[in-house]
Formats: sequence, structure tokens, C-alpha cells
Amino acid sequence: MRVLILTVLLMSAFQGVSSQSLKTVSYQDETQKLNGIVTSNAGQKLPGVLILPAWRGVDNEARQAAMDLEKEGYIAFIADIYGEGNNPEDNAAAAKLAGTYRNDYKAYQRRISLALEQLKAQGAEKVAVIGYCFGGTGALEAARGGLDVEGVVSIHGGLSKDISRTNGPITTKVLVEHPAEDKSVSEEDFDNLVKELKEGNADWQIIIYANTGHTFTNPESQEYDEVMAKRAWNHTLLFLEECLK
Repeated sequence: MRVLILTVLLMSAFQGVSSQSLKTVSYQDETQKLNGIVTSNAGQKLPGVLILPAWRGVDNEARQAAMDLEKEGYIAFIADIYGEGNNPEDNAAAAKLAGTYRNDYKAYQRRISLALEQLKAQGAEKVAVIGYCFGGTGALEAARGGLDVEGVVSIHGGLSKDISRTNGPITTKVLVEHPAEDKSVSEEDFDNLVKELKEGNADWQIIIYANTGHTFTNPESQEYDEVMAKRAWNHTLLFLEECLK
């Protein structure tokens, strides 16, 4: 019975994914083909949001976020970071692939920049970036790389960067949505990010969600917390409205 109830809840949580149209947009990073996804309001002159998915690649959470953002009046574009033919089959493969981009942060920033170009080509004027998990790390990399965005939102993202990298100016607004019980983020990582944001003279805020584990916003996760997930989404929308409207 519990399995049946969980299945029904998951289907309900993502029912909007199939009810609206999402379009694949192919683009290139040199010889690597990338397949992003854009909402059906592409082509209009609207603010835009780039979505960076978690380490397994484009998933239901990213798709649902795109649908919900379209309803709020944004063009949403889901980036393809890994490229065609490189989708990890399990968490072990995802960890390995995501790790290559954490180590080669310039390659990660380049893939994000290419996706931003595609979002702007779809009609988006002012743009922001949101990311989940590995994508939350990417949102911070967009800020660290000085990419042309109004704001970034890191949702249960990895907060660390290599100790050899120096802290530089951060000119975009930053929102970090951090689960209090995220065992993948150390106190040192958290403190170093605060130090980085302060030294970068950033416009920043960190919201900590009580009693929540790493993937608290994803209805398909055992760590999902409906109340805190709704709060986090409302905080995201408030931040995007300030940045883009």
C-alpha cells in the first residue's frame, strides 16, 4: 500500500511535465552535440531562467521547474551539461562525470555560458540561473565566472571550490538554499563560501531549511520535504522577481 501511495504522489507531483510542451534545442560545444530543453513560450520577449539539472542530467525536477517557471512568465531553458551520449546510468557514473566538471570548472562555466547563449537566442532578455545539486554548484560557478546574469540560485548545491582558486569579485546577486542536514556539505565548505561571498562584495543571502536532507526539494527522493520544498520554491520566485521583473 505504501508503494502505491508513493507512486500516486509522484505522478501527481510531476503531472505538469506532460501537460505542457517542452522543445529540444540542439547546440554545440566544438564537436560535442548538446540537447537543451526550452519552454513553449520561446520566441517571446520575456525574462529567462536557465536551469542547471542535478548530476544525473535532465530529470523530472528540472522539467517541472521549467513548466512552473513558464507559468510565472519566464522562458525557461534546461541546460545539457554532459552532452549527447553521455548520460550517466547510475549514481556512481553520475558522481564520476560530475566530478570531471567540478575539477575542470572552466569547462563547466563554458557549458553554462553556451546554454545562456541559447536561452537568449530564444528571446530571453534579462536572465538568471537556478541549479539543483550539481547544478547548484554550477549556479555558483556562473557567479564566480562573472557570467552575464542578474542572479543565481543554488538549491542544495555543492558549495566548495578548489583551495587553489582565489576569491574574486562577484557582481551578480546570489541566493543559496541550503538544507540544514546536508551531509555532503561540510561546515568548512559552508564557512568558506560565506567568506568568498563577503570578500567578493556580493549581494548574497543564504536560507537554511530546518531538518532537511540533501535532496529535500525533489518529490522522487526519500529526503523530500513538501513544506520546506514549497518554501524554497517561493523564495526562488521572490528572488527571480526581484532580479528579472
